[in-house]
Amino acid sequence: MSDPISRRTFAATFASTVVLGAGECLAADTPAVAPAPHPKPTEAPFTRDYPPPGFQPSWKKPQVNRLLVQDFVIFAHFDLEMTKKLLEQEPALLNASMDWGAGDWETGLGGASHMGRRDIAGFLLERGARIDIFCAAMFGLLDAVRAFLTLQPALIDARGPHGFNLHFHAQVGGVEAANVLDYLQSVKKIELKPNPFLKKPADAPAKKP
Repeated sequence: MSDPISRRTFAATFASTVVLGAGECLAADTPAVAPAPHPKPTEAPFTRDYPPPGFQPSWKKPQVNRLLVQDFVIFAHFDLEMTKKLLEQEPALLNASMDWGAGDWETGLGGASHMGRRDIAGFLLERGARIDIFCAAMFGLLDAVRAFLTLQPALIDARGPHGFNLHFHAQVGGVEAANVLDYLQSVKKIELKPNPFLKKPADAPAKKP
């Protein structure tokens, strides 16, 4: 299996979705080129080498469509209105997870959390999404993060979707999560690299040349 998607790959993937129209990027006399087909997910081969469990699921109800789960999780990174629309269409998406490959599982809340989208994360929590330590770190919920780490200190090294750690989620939380970032650094100090998803304050004074 391939390794989980890296931060750089993830950022580049989302950046690549912003594409200019064909009329703006191709000259009039340039023949159009058909886009390469998107790769489709494949399930890893598997054969039991152990006795099957005694309980067998009945599968009376169909699973939520994987393409719908994929779209919901992607929209939950950056588009509140589409997140609302798809959740209204299929409420079961609320806690649905997408495996991006090699066990890189992500929910809509997970995507909103590491993008610092408090509005989307807050909406999902209001609907009953399962909060986790990564979301708590992004929101700056110091008591919750401290409680998690008191319960299990090893969580300081936990990784969320795409391998983003707790420090990263606190970083993207901005000023509101600065207390959590300070606390995490007191527990385990690491080098904080620039966060590609951290928005700059709109009222930040412009730097003088």
